[in-house]
Amino acid sequence: MAQGLRFIVQIALLWVIYQLGNWVAEKSHLPIPGNVLGMIILFLLLLTGIVRIEWIEEGADLLLKHLAFFFIPIAVGLMQWIGLFQLSGVQLLVSIVLGTAVCVMVMNSVTTLLVRFHLPKGGV
Repeated sequence: MAQGLRFIVQIALLWVIYQLGNWVAEKSHLPIPGNVLGMIILFLLLLTGIVRIEWIEEGADLLLKHLAFFFIPIAVGLMQWIGLFQLSGVQLLVSIVLGTAVCVMVMNSVTTLLVRFHLPKGGV
């Protein structure tokens, strides 16, 4: 019973941060989706220690464990856009592949810089 309640509280905390991100996006008129702002807010809260990882870890793990389940409605909704895919499928595919490649290259560069910065001189 206590573990179930802990999951509910942790997921509720994540949901509140998500809603805060949506509210900030709406009020600030930034061209950033609310869910992205919510992740940034969560990152800052974790970084500053206002929210500790133990407070959300089990709830986040549960959500990540079932992440594929959350994509089913999106995949079903894409069926309505078959005409767009037939008309512009190649352009969409190219933009997805290039966008993914750019993200991977940027994250590789950032990770390499962080590892070099964090490792002591002379290696491991």
